[in-house]
Amino acid sequence: MQSPADLRLADWRPKSTLVRHETRVTRSRFPSVDVHNHLGRWLTDGAWAAPDVDALLAMMDAANVATVVNLDGMWGDELEANLDRYDRAHPDRFVTFCQLDWSLLATPDGEAALLASLDRSAATGARGVKVWKSLGLTVRDIDGTLIRPDDARVIRILAHAGDLGLRVLIHVADPIAFFEPLGPENERLDELVDNPGWSFADRTRYPSFDELLKALENLVLATPGTKYVGAHVGCAAEDLDRVERLLDAAPNYVVDIAGRLAELGRQPRRTAALLEAHPDRVLFGTDAYPLSVEQLETHFRFLETADEAFDYAPEDEIPPQGRWTISGLALPDELLARLYAGNARRVLGLDAQG
Repeated sequence: MQSPADLRLADWRPKSTLVRHETRVTRSRFPSVDVHNHLGRWLTDGAWAAPDVDALLAMMDAANVATVVNLDGMWGDELEANLDRYDRAHPDRFVTFCQLDWSLLATPDGEAALLASLDRSAATGARGVKVWKSLGLTVRDIDGTLIRPDDARVIRILAHAGDLGLRVLIHVADPIAFFEPLGPENERLDELVDNPGWSFADRTRYPSFDELLKALENLVLATPGTKYVGAHVGCAAEDLDRVERLLDAAPNYVVDIAGRLAELGRQPRRTAALLEAHPDRVLFGTDAYPLSVEQLETHFRFLETADEAFDYAPEDEIPPQGRWTISGLALPDELLARLYAGNARRVLGLDAQG
């Protein structure tokens, strides 16, 4: 038998002895809108299969999910294909956002080209724009410098998105641990060892987390006519005080909870306080692709029950984001109704859509 002192962390599979109450929630208590999902990767990444739309709709109906926002619209023919497959074929059930090819900023007429791309996408039927974390981390200018989210050209382009009535769902940076050294104090070491390309700890190549979040704040405040959704709890789920400061400063800014149950669930009282202080500014989202019954039920359990110390990714032997469990929020009905759909319908203009 191996000595415990010689056990590798990668081989450690502790099983909790805690006796816990377990509540299964198969449907959201109120109709829900998933504002953060990815349904178009079948066109851009061969590793992703095209979702069976009928099966997806059946799962949505069973789980009480009224609408899913598809952030993979891209532009041009790919946007048309997504709109045909989802929005046009199933009105009110899907809302597709376009994207922008930010690499064009490294060309002489790049800003004009991106403004024209927005015009075409809006005219085609896109309801918003998804901005990826590549803006600030990997997209470089003609001189090789990184282009940050508060670049003057980006500000003008996203101000134009607001003029067109396009919402902007923006992902800046990544979890704070991804910007820290890969050492014994990094709480997401398991995840980064499995995905070394997710580490942005090299300051000679990447800005710091604080620099990127400050750029996001500058962008949002510089474009008050554009409605923003800060992805992943404003890209700072580990620091809800910071998220709250921007919510207080920018009436045009809301956040989604997508992909951050692990962070929110280990601070349930602080999370509930954020929702209580800003009941109209937080939106439901999963970032779960492919969307599954198990993922939806975990989200519903987190939001609706008082269950404690349960797995945020029960299908994984080692939790993917950190070796901890989460506890439920047991939100009151008024907050749940807003979080699940009311806020999203207002921000996305879904009620006006009819």
